[in-house]
Amino acid sequence: MATIAENTAVDEPRRDHLSGTPRAHSVDRWIYVFTAASFIAITLAGFIPSSLGKIAAVQAGARPPFPLILHVHALLMGTFLLLLLAQTILVATGRQAQHMRLGLAALLIAPAMVAAGFLLARANYHAVWTMAQAAPPDARAGPMAVVGIVDNILLLQLRIGILFPLLLWIGLKARRGEPGLHKRMMILATAVALPAGIDRIPWLPTTMPVTPLAPDLYTLLAISPMLAWDLIRNRFVHRAYWLWLGLFLPFAVAVHGLWDSAWWHGAAKVVMGVA
Repeated sequence: MATIAENTAVDEPRRDHLSGTPRAHSVDRWIYVFTAASFIAITLAGFIPSSLGKIAAVQAGARPPFPLILHVHALLMGTFLLLLLAQTILVATGRQAQHMRLGLAALLIAPAMVAAGFLLARANYHAVWTMAQAAPPDARAGPMAVVGIVDNILLLQLRIGILFPLLLWIGLKARRGEPGLHKRMMILATAVALPAGIDRIPWLPTTMPVTPLAPDLYTLLAISPMLAWDLIRNRFVHRAYWLWLGLFLPFAVAVHGLWDSAWWHGAAKVVMGVA
């Protein structure tokens, strides 16, 4: 007959250095919810002041009305961020079936969002280029300097447009066989788009438009709570972060190398069809 001690050992789950503590299990469930919610907060902190300023400029006749594609892209991006938050909440509250059903929406929203992003980048670039060309020759230097800034920003937009769907595909592909990779990669994929909001936060110290170093560092800061908890909880770096870094780093090096280079200023105009 088994002893009481033996029965207890069988019934209790195997413990690591944090297992069995309610606080640890709570953080396991909610750290991803917190990260997804922080992404929404970052986006709102950047886009609300920026949008209000642009709306005032449109009303004052200082800039043209927003193109339709901007509204489409904003709607899709907002929907995706809310979807990410909802998915993390469903997992945290144990509603896996609803999580899997709702996840199918990402298969529709993400491609549309990427397509809208590229169309919006082109529309914005052409608007700035047209304004620069319409300026009197003796006053064209200022608008053309703005075109140079938009050239550089295009590098960040292209990086997002390539990395976001690639990382998202890795995350979706892992949803059945590797749930740990899936949940981390879905958030890490979204993180590469954060510079669009980070760059617009008016009170945040920045290196822009001289160098894109600040947006890259702030992106790393945005995912640091999730990474820090992984290190504390598991005492190793999950391979999702290595995959993310392995893909993100070459693009970061390329962006920094091409930033404000004469070659890229010429190439950007070819890419945008205004050369």
